[in-house]
Amino acid sequence: MMSPRIDRSTRVILQGISGRAGRLHSRLMREYGTNIVAGVAPSKDINKINNIPLFPNCASAVKATGATVSVALVGAYDLLEAMREAVAAGIRMIVTPTEGMPVHDALKAKRLTQEAGVLWIGGSTPGMAVAEVAKLGFLPDVSLKSGALGLMSKSGTLSYESGFRLAQRGVGTSVWVGVGGDPVKGARYSDLVPFYAADAQTRALLIIGEIGGRDEEDFAEALKAQSFAKPVFALIAGRTAPEGVAMGHAGALTYGSHGGYAAKRAALEAAGVTVFDTLNAMVEGVARKLL
Repeated sequence: MMSPRIDRSTRVILQGISGRAGRLHSRLMREYGTNIVAGVAPSKDINKINNIPLFPNCASAVKATGATVSVALVGAYDLLEAMREAVAAGIRMIVTPTEGMPVHDALKAKRLTQEAGVLWIGGSTPGMAVAEVAKLGFLPDVSLKSGALGLMSKSGTLSYESGFRLAQRGVGTSVWVGVGGDPVKGARYSDLVPFYAADAQTRALLIIGEIGGRDEEDFAEALKAQSFAKPVFALIAGRTAPEGVAMGHAGALTYGSHGGYAAKRAALEAAGVTVFDTLNAMVEGVARKLL
């Protein structure tokens, strides 16, 4: 499976480049340093958008450019077909910011990417970035400072603020992956533990989690299985949320103690993770450890 440590030589295509989001974010990603080599759009009236050459499908785009990564900015009901097309063309990593992919489609996409050995980041992801090098998705530039802290997040907005506050405090990130907030997703926290354990530029790891599901509990088990030796920190949103209510994302739903804050905190602390109650406490605690 492809490593999430992209660089400026990583060749990226953008599916859905002709839409409003595609036009905007292809420009912003390219300005940041991302090597977007092609866009996929069915239009026959134009051959470039933001000076990026257009192709009618993934196969022709990959054949012409040698791209290995796709950012798919298409509608939720079109996403599965876009992913099938990308995988068939030989793409090795797919980033899908779209929220609300039908669960049945997401299950098919999960199986598709797993069987093909393709790294899927999403759905409902803000994207990912190697700070001051390249980014895929929506992560704001002001939150991206190069450093030694690996960062994984579900929520976009909370992670943007966390990244910004950390950057202002002098703490930068190595590889930032937004795993996404949909209940069925591609790479989860636990799947990326081996990468961060081996990554020489990552000295510590932070997850910005939230109530709902088992991602944080499974992450804790993966840390123990990996004998993860680097410091690990966590900030979990939803400490005061009522049970049985979806908070923000479809994945942020608790049933009884399952997926609740207390269960997540207990599992993480049992794996040696330092869990913070507030954003301010997290920023100061991480800064004291890394600076």
